[in-house]
Amino acid sequence: MTAPVITSWSAVSPYGLGRGAFVAGVAAGRSAVSRPEDWPVPRQRVAPVPDFVTAEVLGRKGTRSMDRVSALAAAAADELLGADSRHREVATGERAALVLGTTAGSSTSMMDITRDTHTRSMPFHIDTPRIPNAIMNSPAAQCAIRHGLKGPNTTVAGGRVAGLFALRYSLRLLSSGHARSVLCGGAEELTQDRGWLEHLVGDRDRPTVLGEGCSLLLLEPAAPPDRPVLAEVIGVTLGVFREDGPDGALANCLSRTMARAGVTAADLWAVSPAVGQAEVRLDGHTPLPLPGAEVWGDAGAAAAPFQIASVLAAAERDPTARGRVAAVLSADRDNVLGCALFRIAKDRGSHYV
Repeated sequence: MTAPVITSWSAVSPYGLGRGAFVAGVAAGRSAVSRPEDWPVPRQRVAPVPDFVTAEVLGRKGTRSMDRVSALAAAAADELLGADSRHREVATGERAALVLGTTAGSSTSMMDITRDTHTRSMPFHIDTPRIPNAIMNSPAAQCAIRHGLKGPNTTVAGGRVAGLFALRYSLRLLSSGHARSVLCGGAEELTQDRGWLEHLVGDRDRPTVLGEGCSLLLLEPAAPPDRPVLAEVIGVTLGVFREDGPDGALANCLSRTMARAGVTAADLWAVSPAVGQAEVRLDGHTPLPLPGAEVWGDAGAAAAPFQIASVLAAAERDPTARGRVAAVLSADRDNVLGCALFRIAKDRGSHYV
């Protein structure tokens, strides 16, 4: 059975707008984490998308009431679909799907509406244009409307693992024939509301570094005859872990995924570990560790998509990656975890993996 393939990707990240900024940031190993003077949450460091103003990036038409997470997703879709005429032809219209991972939509939009119900003269005197933004699937819906994506439109919640949930769901859409292509990824916003929520529920002695952004993959069911591919998706496994921590469960998840895909430790070129995970070793083999939350912060639902993007970005510059396998590992505080395997194209200029 032919494995689904990645033919393109985009990123709006703490490194800046676009895939090029992300590739350059990963290559340099540069940290995008800072502590802005005007950030109100005590001791918290952040990694925002720099100079991201919705009206300037997306234009004023249809964006006046758009919240930040929707704008980040729309900007990533704009880049991917505008980069190549074939991308727009394949990834829009009938049976062109979008699957987007999220944590809980826009926390700021939901808190704004909740605040209005308590502070306005009547509980129903809320700012009505904000209502669509408070719905979890608003970013995916706005991307579909903006670009004419008329196939399945799905939002999957799962925190840091949401991107792998979305990837698994996308593969099902392709294998069942419900979609001819899928834009798959995850989006998360960095706002003061999210910062305070994290401060209140997290470990105040070890405050989380928060990031944001969106990354999208263009997935197709097989390598197109007229287009080079970047990688095959050869396995995705999801699971849960106990309260004693995810490390052992992640190692077991990786081993099971590799066994199902027929991959050995020697085949493994690189690993993007989960947030806080120690170095990954398999049978004495230590694959190349790839950057993660330490350089772009805890990007929530965009974390796993950023990890996949870092695999593709690193493979562009490393000839030893050709034909080998990369693993992306992810775990969330709600005791869910996942692993995905990608086989890098043998020749990035060819039409086949």
